[in-house]
Parts: sequence; structure tokens; C-alpha cells
Amino acid sequence: MNVLQKVTTLNELWDARSILPEPVGLVPTMGFLHEGHLSLVKRACEEVASVVVSIFINPTQFAPTDDLEAYPRNLERDAALLQESGATLLWTPTPEIIYPPDFQTWVDVEEITKPLEGAKRPGHFRGVTTVVTKLFNAVQPQKAYFGQKDAHQVAVICQMVRDLNMPIEIVTNPIIRERDGLAMSSRNTYLNPEERRAALVLSKSLAAAQSTYEKGERDATTLRRIMEKIINTEPLARLEYVSCADYDTLEEMSIISKKALISMAVYLGKTRLIDNVVLE
Repeated sequence: MNVLQKVTTLNELWDARSILPEPVGLVPTMGFLHEGHLSLVKRACEEVASVVVSIFINPTQFAPTDDLEAYPRNLERDAALLQESGATLLWTPTPEIIYPPDFQTWVDVEEITKPLEGAKRPGHFRGVTTVVTKLFNAVQPQKAYFGQKDAHQVAVICQMVRDLNMPIEIVTNPIIRERDGLAMSSRNTYLNPEERRAALVLSKSLAAAQSTYEKGERDATTLRRIMEKIINTEPLARLEYVSCADYDTLEEMSIISKKALISMAVYLGKTRLIDNVVLE
């Protein structure tokens, strides 16, 4: 069985990377891994010769009001899961490695970061695109694997890769859900039992909108209203936004005439959850 190699510093990473069989795939994560993350690792193992997983809780994508220190962590468990899943190399850089004291260079993707998550979380995507660029530069993968749950993030990274001529294929894996439909997320651990039950309203509202679409409805406003109505029936849920947008540009649609993304952000207590469905 493959033995997972673990590195921290850039020099350790580069030494290990220099002898990895090609092609190399990268799975960037913030740790506290669940089946969604592991599905990316397993897919990468099927498609490339070497799979690098990064675990880095990126401080620059958290808002000042977010509790960075409360983000769940369990590196020992994560490493064991990665060993079982067949990953080749685990890179766990420290904040000082990614952002040294004299750090002053940022990657800023413009229009596509403005709606949805960008509108609600100012500065978030600048943190995401900067750290992902740094991970790409350090690892030099041919493929990078991301989950569809963070659909806006995937769209932004695809735009960045195109704009900057990065020779990397972005691979997107479907959302992995719990048996009752809740999208898997590290943040689900924040939910108390009552909030966990109430959180099912996200997937229920998306399923209702998708079903209406599949029956022939193409008016985007109608689909948004369906989602809003269902979410508002749950007393513990506080809706932040619902969207029916062009899949590639994330611009809101009036009539659905091409691939679209229906998505939402909802608070359950203090926990903010996102979810989405792609309309082909």
C-alpha cells in the first residue's frame, strides 16, 4: 500500500515533488476532511500518477467577523483518511510559509467575484485566488480538483486559470451529500441537532426548483421564488440570498436558455451554509 509522505516547508515540498511520477494532481483543502474531500482524492488517484493534498486554513479568505480559530481541525485523522484514500503527498504549510512578514502581492479576479458570495463576503475571493495561485505555483500540478459545492469558487478559479494562462486542468466533482440530502461540509459540525434538522430546507428548496425546471419552467424568477418560499417556512433558517445565474458568468438570468446554477446561502443560528444545483 502507498505510504503517505508528509511535508511542511517549501523546500521539503519541492524535494518531494521533484521525484513524483507524472502527471501530478492537487487537491487543495482546509482540512477536517469528509467524504466530499475524499471523493476528490479518489478521483485524482484514478486519473493521475501522483496525488498531492494540501491542508491550509487560509486566514485571508475569512472575514474579520468569522472565528478563524474555531474552524475545525484534526490533522492526525485527516492524514489517516488520506493514507486510506491513496494520496501520495500531504503538504501542511504554516501561515508564515504562505504569507511571510513582507508579503504584498495579491491576485484579484474582477467581475465574476462581485455577485453572490463576493457580494456577501467582501475580500473573500482575493484571499482564495491568491492562496490557490500560491498552491499551484508551489506544487506545479497538471490537474487540480475542486468540489461543486463551492460553485462560485470553482467559477472564479476557472476564470483565473484562463486569464493567467496557467497550464492546469480544473476538475470539478459533484456535491457529496448525507443520506438525508444535506451537502457535506466541515461547517456542519457547528450545527446543533435542531439546526441540523432545519438545514435540510436547503436541499429541499433546490430539489423543488430543479423539479419545476425539469417539468419545463424556464422563468428564473419563478425558480427563485420557489426556493425562497420553502426556506422561509423554516423558522430557524435565515435566508441570505437565492440565485438562478448563468453557470459560467454567474450573472442572474431572467429566462433560462443555457446551463444555469441555482444556489443559495442560508444561516442556521450562527452557521452559514451554501448549496447549489446545476441545471443542464
